[in-house]
Amino acid sequence: MRWLSKFIYHKILGWRAVGFSDFDSVKKAVIIAAPHTHWLDFPIGILLRSVLGVKTNFVGKSSLFKFPYGWIFRALGGAPVQRHENSNQVEVIAKLFHDRDVFRMAMSPEGTRKKVDKWRTGFYYIAKAAKVPIVMIALDFENKQSKISEPYYTTDDKEADFKFMRSFFKGVKGKIPENS
Repeated sequence: MRWLSKFIYHKILGWRAVGFSDFDSVKKAVIIAAPHTHWLDFPIGILLRSVLGVKTNFVGKSSLFKFPYGWIFRALGGAPVQRHENSNQVEVIAKLFHDRDVFRMAMSPEGTRKKVDKWRTGFYYIAKAAKVPIVMIALDFENKQSKISEPYYTTDDKEADFKFMRSFFKGVKGKIPENS
């Protein structure tokens, strides 16, 4: 299946992956992909993980993982979480990292496909609580490339961390450039 993903990703779509690729050395990480401007970001991400040969995960509310679609979400790397008003989702998701030998959770820091001025912070606090690095993936539709960062470990300076991470995505154009 990997050969087919490479064929589609490289030959048909004309995309390439640049940057970090040694995911064997990073068994646990929070992966943030941006800019998230279109539904096509998801299939590009699915192809990319197959091209790189890396297993990634995502979390979703537990009701998504019930019959008849639950097996599809699990096969795609999904992990169900219970969403209760009084539960701390950062702790719940950080526990998933501690309970598994390999867990690389992918998510969008924007939390929406619309234009945003500020990222959501959950991914940051999850990485801190789980003591795992953040790997940034820029989905650059203008240059048809996925730019992948080295693993980044958060510091005690949230403002500096976000400034560093935002700079990685500077100038990257999503599928809908005005939402980038």
